[in-house]
Amino acid sequence: MALGIGGAEAQAQKWAHLGRYADANAALGAPEGPRVVLMGDSITDGWVSQRSDFFAATGFVGRGISGEESSQMLLRFRADVIDIQASMVVILAGINDIAYNLGDPYNEDLCFANIRSMVDLAWQNGIRPVVCSVLPSYELRWRPEVTDVFEKVCSLNARLKAFCERHSITYVDYGAVLSGADGRIREGLTTDTVHPTAAGYELMEKCLLEAIR
Repeated sequence: MALGIGGAEAQAQKWAHLGRYADANAALGAPEGPRVVLMGDSITDGWVSQRSDFFAATGFVGRGISGEESSQMLLRFRADVIDIQASMVVILAGINDIAYNLGDPYNEDLCFANIRSMVDLAWQNGIRPVVCSVLPSYELRWRPEVTDVFEKVCSLNARLKAFCERHSITYVDYGAVLSGADGRIREGLTTDTVHPTAAGYELMEKCLLEAIR
């Protein structure tokens, strides 16, 4: 049976997890000053839970959802960034695309286009976009068949950095503070090469604050 408009909307809301922050967004109210929103996946989601003091001290708003690819973030960008009157959005996306969490093979062009579309939406709505590098991961334990993770991360990051340089967009290079001599994320800073430890988040916080000040 074909879905009606209402059914299609319900599916889209579920697919993009639009209900996850609906109540929190409504409770925010109008910002009293600049509102910085961190848009991301489980790395951002875990950041809020592990380092709540950082978010309390800065007033940053975390809008990460575990497992999401960039296409899902793009679909909820209006609800979780634009409609809550962000003045700056910090975008961290890409590792779940590489892991093809939604089932489709990884397409760097599509992932890059989704991130670029989020940047475009920010610009169009008077929001300063900030683009972050994908963390220098080298293994996806839930997707062991992806054996070239680090190479794909480096390729996407090089493209994001070049894009930011061309358009004078702030680029946050987390690899600069998380990587070892081999360019990969260092032991002690990650639980599984993808998700940071508290020590890893602390380094990311310093990197982010330095980049956006």
